[in-house]
Amino acid sequence: MPLDLIDNPKSAASALGQMAGVRDLAVDTEGASFHRFVDRVYLLQLSTRQSSAIIDPLAVSADALAPLGALVENPDVETVFHDADYDLRLLRRDYGWKIRGIFDTRIAAQLLGIRAFGLAALLEKYFGVKLDKKHQRADWSMRPLPRDMLDYAEQDTRYLLELRDRIKDELKQKERYAWLREECDRLEETKWADDDNSSAFMRIKGARDLSRRELAVLRELYVWRDSVASQMDRATFRVIGNEQLLEMARTQPNSPKALADTKGVSRGLVDRRAGEMMDAVQRGLAVAEDDLPRFPKAPRWDRDPNFDERSVKVKAARDEMAVKLDLDPGVLCARERMDAVARKNPQSTEQLLEITELRRWQVEALGPAFLAALRGSK
Repeated sequence: MPLDLIDNPKSAASALGQMAGVRDLAVDTEGASFHRFVDRVYLLQLSTRQSSAIIDPLAVSADALAPLGALVENPDVETVFHDADYDLRLLRRDYGWKIRGIFDTRIAAQLLGIRAFGLAALLEKYFGVKLDKKHQRADWSMRPLPRDMLDYAEQDTRYLLELRDRIKDELKQKERYAWLREECDRLEETKWADDDNSSAFMRIKGARDLSRRELAVLRELYVWRDSVASQMDRATFRVIGNEQLLEMARTQPNSPKALADTKGVSRGLVDRRAGEMMDAVQRGLAVAEDDLPRFPKAPRWDRDPNFDERSVKVKAARDEMAVKLDLDPGVLCARERMDAVARKNPQSTEQLLEITELRRWQVEALGPAFLAALRGSK
């Protein structure tokens, strides 16, 4: 039976009351980062073994959702997500919930060696269910939500608990369940860092190719775009794309025609905002030479003439073990963690355990191979 959207406190209280006392709960959220300037939770999907619910957080207050917060913060309740990271960030920022007892089916599938680990692929593999992907980038902030979008949202949690059961059994059979628990326990600390947004423009791909003067222009254009996107509550790329900002930083247009000649800049945007864009360019050009932005210097390691040789050995050991374990090499051990091993050059398990970048399960799975590869290395 199709689920209706719960959009009042009374219905939410009833649905959450039915879920009180459960030992496991599947959770998913829908945001609208593809459409809105600042994302938030626009939909909450929940499933227990007995029931499911879709709650509208725009109509149901945080206070009314407090029983759900108590449930997911209870370490005795296992909260199941698929690809939990973004959900955890939104839920912690919007509601302050620090979710405990997490089971992430995406991470679990990767640790099993499953290469197609998206939810749609897993549901088809385990249950023969085919998800329609047409709403993956839908605007979940819109109201009312049509029936087909609600049906799509419901499927994100309907099978998650049973999927967790099957994957958990397989992990235990392969003696990898402890690996998952270590990864999921770390997820409990997931939240958005209080970043200094003043240098965000430097993270645009291609910004490093600009001169310092061009960087100053890019910074002003970036600030202008954020201001417009915020006013319109629209995703920044829907105002103007990064490629166009980079091109304008390089060409520094000083007329509406020059702006219109920039590939990808719409005539409508020029008609409405030409003056603002040219002002931003001029502000960048007016920055004093001593105040021009520059990229911070990357951390420098003491030169180690044997690092590259050790790095090759560590990677070879990782790749060989990945084949034996039938795991994607990047899942088994990512590049930056291998670099940390090569830099430390451990000669014992105790020294491996001191490498904070490594998980304990990675030391268990890879430690002997790493130590053998590095034995006697300088």
